[in-house]
Amino acid sequence: MRVESEAQLAEAIRDAGGALAVRGGGTRPVGRSLGAPLEVGISGITLYEPGALTLVVGAGTPLAEVEAALAAEGQRLPFEPANWGGVLGVSGESTVGGVVAANVSGPRRVQAGACRDSLIGVRFVDGRGTVIKNGGRVMKNVTGYDLVKLMAGSWGTLGVMSEVAFKLLPAAPAQTTLVLDLPAGAAQPALAAALGSPFDVSGAGWLPGQGAVVRIEGLSESVEYRVGRLEALLAPFGPVRIERDAASAAIWASLRDLEPFIGKPGDLWRLSVKPSEAPGIVARLGGEVMLDWGGGLIWALLPEGSDARALAAPYSGHATCMRGSAGVVFEPEPAPIAALSASLRAQFDPRGILNPGRMG
Repeated sequence: MRVESEAQLAEAIRDAGGALAVRGGGTRPVGRSLGAPLEVGISGITLYEPGALTLVVGAGTPLAEVEAALAAEGQRLPFEPANWGGVLGVSGESTVGGVVAANVSGPRRVQAGACRDSLIGVRFVDGRGTVIKNGGRVMKNVTGYDLVKLMAGSWGTLGVMSEVAFKLLPAAPAQTTLVLDLPAGAAQPALAAALGSPFDVSGAGWLPGQGAVVRIEGLSESVEYRVGRLEALLAPFGPVRIERDAASAAIWASLRDLEPFIGKPGDLWRLSVKPSEAPGIVARLGGEVMLDWGGGLIWALLPEGSDARALAAPYSGHATCMRGSAGVVFEPEPAPIAALSASLRAQFDPRGILNPGRMG
C-alpha cells in the first residue's frame, strides 16, 4: 500500500489488521521487514524560508529534491546525509523521512551534529492512527517527551512520519582536504590532533586508496589560513597532500556513501565506538575498513558470516550489521534501556504493528 497524504496514512494505520513494514524510498533495508508493506509517498516542500534557515518538508520527499532546492539558495542540510543504496545493493530514491528514521549522519557530524540535532519539528502517525505534532519552525524547550529526538533513529517503530522540519546552514564556498598516507590502524592519533585543534575541522576519517583525510570548509581566505596551520600541526605524522574543491568533495562523497565497498561481497558492519579504541578494534577486525568521525565510526567489510561484535571485543559502543547474515542486526540493549524502549513502544504503538522486530 502507498499513501500520499497524512489522512491516508492515519487511515491505513487505524485500519491495519496486522503488522506493517514501513518504507520510504527503500534504500535502507536494514533489519527484518515483517508485515504488509506501507510505502510513505507524502512528498513536497511545505515551507522553505531561506532567510530564516528553515525547511519543512513531506517525509516522502526524495532527498535529492531537497538538496537541489537548498543548493539553489546556497544552503544545505548540516548533517551531510549519506545514500546507502549503492552499498546495500538496492535501487530507489532516498527520502527525507528515511534519513530521519535512521538518523543518518555523515562526515560533518563532528562539526554540525547528527541528523537529530538539526531536526526541529515532526508530524507523525502513531500505532493507533493518531496524528501527533511536536516542535515546529524554531527550536524550543519542551516538557515531557522530546518526540523530535525520539523519532530520529527509531526506524519507524514508534510512529510513521508525515512531515519534518529542519534548521539549515549556509553552504561553504570553499573546501580543502589534507591527506596523510597512513594505514587505517595508525590514523586515529592524527585525526584526534586535527579535531582537537582550533581550526574548525568539518570531517576527519580514513579512506582506502587515500589514507587519513581531514576537511576544512568556509570562506576561501579562512580556509587557506587554517589549512596552513593544520598542515604544520599534522607534519609530524608524515607528508601532507592537499586536495581542493571538486577533488576534495569527491573524497568526502566517497567516504559518505561508502563507495569503496560498493559491489564487493561480504558482510557490512557499522561500529560506533570511542575514537581512542579504533586502532585496536581495526587490528582485531581484519577485513576492509573505513573510518569516520575521527575514528568514532568504523565501517567494516568482513567475510560472510563474520560476527564483528565478537571480533572487535572488547569495545565501548555498539555495532550494527547493515548487510549480511547475522541473526541479530542491532546491538542488544542493556536491560534498563531495553525496558525503557519497550515502554515507549507500548505507549506509541500498543498493538505492536509498526515495523515489529525491525530493531530486535
